[in-house]
Amino acid sequence: MECLKLNGITKDQLAVYLRESCHVKFEAEIIAEIMEAVDGNDFEKLDWYQQFGDSFRIITTNVHAYKKQLEFGFTEISFDQYGWFSRPEFLDKEELIFGNAEHYMQHSAIEVARGINNVWTNALSYTFGCAGGGSPLSVYGAQFNSRKNALAAGLTQLKDLMMAKLNDTDAGNYKQPVILATLRDIEKAQVNMVQLSLF
Repeated sequence: MECLKLNGITKDQLAVYLRESCHVKFEAEIIAEIMEAVDGNDFEKLDWYQQFGDSFRIITTNVHAYKKQLEFGFTEISFDQYGWFSRPEFLDKEELIFGNAEHYMQHSAIEVARGINNVWTNALSYTFGCAGGGSPLSVYGAQFNSRKNALAAGLTQLKDLMMAKLNDTDAGNYKQPVILATLRDIEKAQVNMVQLSLF
């Protein structure tokens, strides 16, 4: 891993990194921004990038995380003990359970929450009985302009996941009673949303 002081780097070092190590689009975009600062001898901007880490990979990843957080109105720059950008704390977090709430292997969940600027997101945690998956709330999640839209999208996604495994013959991973209970709860939630929208 390369160590660097950004106001001492050259365009050649950046070009080598861009050619050999940039594997995702956001890295190339951020390296281009740093190249522009190098071209303009913008030491203030280079120092700003430097605060995000001590290697190109850490800097690009942390700057990308910061930019994603800005989309939710989070402006704080802070890092965890390992030097990675700290996750922001979403507001108005709410978790809705679908299926058998008493047993974690028999229920799925949708979390909804918003950023400071009222941009909402959601996250799913789902199980089919044994198989399943999910992800936490994150600034990398889909963005919505309301709680209602974030929840509606989560319900649709969860329903699609369950419908894809309905009547699956792999009873070890895809337990039909769990799937059916989850689908019933999704339907109730969708009916409630429609009824609430009428008032």
